[in-house]
Amino acid sequence: MSLARFLLSLVAGMWLLAVPAAHASGPVVLTVEGNIEGNASRDFTIADLEAMGVSKVKTSTPWHDKVVTFEGILLSDLLDKLGSKGEMIEGVALNNFYTEIPVSDATAYGVLLAFKADGAYLGVRDKGPLFVIYPFDRFPELRNELYYSRSIWQLRRIKLK
Repeated sequence: MSLARFLLSLVAGMWLLAVPAAHASGPVVLTVEGNIEGNASRDFTIADLEAMGVSKVKTSTPWHDKVVTFEGILLSDLLDKLGSKGEMIEGVALNNFYTEIPVSDATAYGVLLAFKADGAYLGVRDKGPLFVIYPFDRFPELRNELYYSRSIWQLRRIKLK
């Protein structure tokens, strides 16, 4: 066997081994950093988030024509699992849109870090893969620009301050 053929076989074999692992875990959709236990940033895939426990919020939003059932992880649960010590969440979207969310909102309102809407995973075109959802129908006082601006879609990074 020639050296070139051997190297090609080796590369092809490594690629085949890597594909199932990458597919099983999926791409990183969220990085959390800042004032969390250990102070080291943490990366999450959708599978990682689902493994923490899925919750649902059924609500209308200003961005949908009907009531939608969102599925995801409660933001408070994620923060608890990370040992959050921060008081403010700095959220950054894929397009670098930035917003701040008080950590107190997560527990007071049951804010959801949604990755599904009406049973379908959220793609970038659907405001995903992660969309911060407040239960607007359960708490009518949230129906204003302040809370709408905190409902960041295409969320990619969280920094706890």
